Order: sequence, then C-alpha cells, then structure tokens
Amino acid sequence: MVIELAHRAKRLPPPPHVVFESLTEPRRTGARPWLFLEPDEVDPRVLIADAPERVVWSSLWPSRPDDEIRFSVLPHENETRLVFTHLSPLPIPDEPELRRLRRRINVLLWADLRESYDA
Repeated sequence: MVIELAHRAKRLPPPPHVVFESLTEPRRTGARPWLFLEPDEVDPRVLIADAPERVVWSSLWPSRPDDEIRFSVLPHENETRLVFTHLSPLPIPDEPELRRLRRRINVLLWADLRESYDA
C-alpha cells in the first residue's frame, strides 16, 4: 500500500519547459544551482520524465528508499503551476519526521528552486 505523505501546489515564474528541465537535470552544466542537499540526503534519480508535464523522482532519503516524489508541471498563464506529491509505502513516519520531510521538499521547491529563477 502506498500513501500520500504530502501534496502541495504553487506557481513558479518560468514556463513549464524550464521547470521540467530544472527537475530532470538539476545539475546540468550551466544550470543555476538549487538542489542543495542535507547530509542525510542523496540526489534523486529521475524515474519518469514525460515532457513537459510529469516527473517522478526517487527518494531523497536513503533511510526511505521506497518513497517517491511526483511532480505535475502545468502551464498557468505565463508561468508554471507545480504540484508535488510525496508518496510512501507503510509504515508512516512519526509526526516529527513527517514534518521534517515535508519541510525539506517545501524548502527545495518553494525557496531554493524559486530563488534560482530570480538569480
């Protein structure tokens, strides 16, 4: 059984193809850095990349190897509406850990990634 640990949508300023590229190749040559990992995190693998609207990452956390982060990259006027869903098999992490995981994804997307577009 897979459960949803987090789900959120917000707008980002660039068009969908730019956000898609940021998610699928965050460390490409010439890209503005944004995927700043904590010591207990690893670069996610791209499991699915259906341009320009869907990306699925493997887990950022070796301690949670079966987690996935799914992204919908949707056009919204001249911007992008990015939706993420963090999915995990049982067991559910305890509440402090769940808050930490949610916060990390939020910081990566809505702070670090967003700021990379403003640089």
